Order: sequence, then structure tokens, then C-alpha cells
Amino acid sequence: MKVVVSGGGTGGHIYPALALINEIKKHHSDVEFLYIGTENGLEQNIVNRANIPFKSVEISGFKRKISFENVKTVTRFLKAVSVSKKYLKEFNADVVIGTGGYVCGPVVYAAAKMKIPTVIHEQNSLPGITNKFLSRYVNKVAICFEEARKHFPANKVVLTGNPRASEVLGQDADKGRHSVGLIKDKKTVLIFGGSRGAKAINDAVLEMIPSLAEKPYQIVYVTGEVHYEKVMNEVKKGNSSENVIIKPFIHNMPEVLAAVDLIVSRAGATSLAEITALGLPSILIPSPYVTANHQEVNARSLSDHHAAITLKEQELNGDKLLTEIDGVLLNEIKLKEMKQASKKLGIPDAALRLYSVLKELSK
Repeated sequence: MKVVVSGGGTGGHIYPALALINEIKKHHSDVEFLYIGTENGLEQNIVNRANIPFKSVEISGFKRKISFENVKTVTRFLKAVSVSKKYLKEFNADVVIGTGGYVCGPVVYAAAKMKIPTVIHEQNSLPGITNKFLSRYVNKVAICFEEARKHFPANKVVLTGNPRASEVLGQDADKGRHSVGLIKDKKTVLIFGGSRGAKAINDAVLEMIPSLAEKPYQIVYVTGEVHYEKVMNEVKKGNSSENVIIKPFIHNMPEVLAAVDLIVSRAGATSLAEITALGLPSILIPSPYVTANHQEVNARSLSDHHAAITLKEQELNGDKLLTEIDGVLLNEIKLKEMKQASKKLGIPDAALRLYSVLKELSK
């Protein structure tokens, strides 16, 4: 089988694609892959490091307001469709999957027009423009949240989950604890604001730190590398707490996730897939700076099922966050109920489910 994967722009579109590729390789070492992305996105470096053949097309997204740039975008799209058809023909693709981002538009559209079986994978509860457009042409639409189903043709939708969920299972919790200096058998909170960190979350945690010294739990607080120096300078000015471990970044996140009891984070699709696969309760602070406020919709997909607490950024401060953390960690009944609810939403075999969809289409 020859599989073409396309996805780009953010890690949330790229890493699920790589997780899917890794899952397929576990079952069939002879499957060939081609990744089509853009040269100026994150995907080229990430995919090249994974030793997967890579081709690029030039494409940009539509402006939401009327703009002459949209005329240029249409021209780029048509050219990218033509280039994509050339790549697909040369590779002799059996199936094509788009995991999100503008680049999927011309690639998946080209494949559909060539009668090659196609799938799009929507990670969020609220789909983006590209996937809504492509849903008219593809054979199947794979979703991660039931809330996304209503946005697509009913006969095409299949719930698979996010392949990244499969990669956090079976990790060594003791190794995760040791790597960041955690005490075993002590309840643990992991606080992070995404790969680059989030100023609003950092500000709230800094307000909390003086009150944490007497708490019966420990905190791993990830600032993001760009914020680390400033945060540490602020910590040095005030009262630090021995039960707060501060890191700029965590490279072995799956291992650390296996060692914690509660997550405080943004509501990106990949994070939520990992959290629910592990059955972890969470306090979610959706980024208000994303398209169509989709992170809040993601967060509500968990909090509406009592697996998480959604806390809007405009409501966030140190006292509020500390109250919410205490309300979960110091209440054994609530902690257990949230864990069970999170586990029910998790799809730990997501990568295998998505692979099965591709395999069925390529027959």
C-alpha cells in the first residue's frame, strides 16, 4: 500500500500524522509513505527528521474578510492542485489522508478528482474551513469529538479519535517522576500552556506560588522556554515553594503525563486526546486567540461530560485557579468521578482505528 499524508502549519496537524504513520509501520513494514506539506511550515523539518519522503506545494489560507489576497490564494490553490496531481501520479498513491492545515486543500482535492480514495482527519470539535470544504469530495471524514459530527455529511463520518492518544499509553511513570524530580505517592498537578507557554497561565501561577507551600500536593509547572527567565526572576523576588518544580519545557511529556493526577492546560486537540486516553481530569483554559474560538468548544466537549473544568482566560487569576485545583485534588470523590468521565471519552486505539479506515478504502 502507498499512502500519501498531508498536514501542516501547526504541530497539532503534523504529530497525529506521524503517529498514524508509526502505527501503520508496526503492522506493515512494506507500506510506502509520501508526505506533502509546505516549505515554510513546521512540517518540512519535522517530517525530514522522521526520515519520511517529503514534497512541497505553495499554498496560503483565505482571508475571512474580502481581500485581493484571496485572488492570489485561488491562483496558488489551482497551481498547487496541479503540482499535487503530478506528485500523486508519480508516487502511484493508493490512498490519501489530510490531517489539517491549508496544505491539505489542494492535495486532498487533487486526489479526489483523480478518484484516489481520500480521508480527512478533524482533530477539533469545531472544524476549520479547509476540512469543511474537503468534506464534499472525500470518501471518509474521521473525527475525534462527537461534537464535530454535525458539521459533516452524516454518511461519511467515522469516530476514530486522535492517533496521538495511542502514543501516551504504556509509559513508565517512575521514569517520568524521576526526570522532573517528583516525589512518589504524592498527588501531582502538571501545569503547562502549550509548547511556547502562555502568559496568562504563567501570571496566575506566579500569584499562586506563595500559597502552595502548605499544600499536600506537588506541582510541575512548565513555563515555555520564551517565558522561563522572566518567570524565574519573579519567583526569586517572592516566596518560592519546595513543592513547585519549574521547567522551561518537557521533552518526555508522555512519561510525565503518566505520573500526574491532574492537568492544567490549554485545550488544544492533541493535549485533550492524550489527557482522555490516560483518563486524567483537567482544568482547561482555552486560548482566546485561536480561529473561531475552537479551543473553548474543545474544552466544553470534556467539561460538559464532567471530565474537566473549563476556566475562561478572562476569569483566570491565582486565587481562582488554586480554588479549582483544591476542589479536584482535595476531594477524592470528585477526583475519581472526573477520572472515570475522562476515561470514557478517551480513544486509546485511535491510531489503529484510523489505519483501519485507510486500509478499507485502499482495497
